[in-house]
Amino acid sequence: QVQLVKSGGDLVQAGGSLRLSCAASGRTTMAWFRQAHGQEREFVAGIYWLTSQTDYADSVKGRFTISRDNAKNTVYLQMNSLKTGDTAVYYCAGGGPLRGLSKDYRYWGQGTQVTVSS
Repeated sequence: QVQLVKSGGDLVQAGGSLRLSCAASGRTTMAWFRQAHGQEREFVAGIYWLTSQTDYADSVKGRFTISRDNAKNTVYLQMNSLKTGDTAVYYCAGGGPLRGLSKDYRYWGQGTQVTVSS
């Protein structure tokens, strides 16, 4: 059970920033995925619930940061230096490994569109 809450709007210019939030029910490893139009859903970032260990897709490393607030049961994805190639529907997921395929996760948020314009 995860609920995706987006903050900062869904349309941003290239080079801009956006933060996504996801409320998780219970303590579970969380991840962010994204799915561009016509493409498969891909892993973006993951974080263990009880430690600070994180993992990132190479395409976002150094630009995106995943973090969590255990007291609020919330996971964040801070996206900086956004590129047009980051345009996709973003999903939060839980109940899976630190890094995995979409089939490895039990819980999914409903997804939110992020569009990066040039």
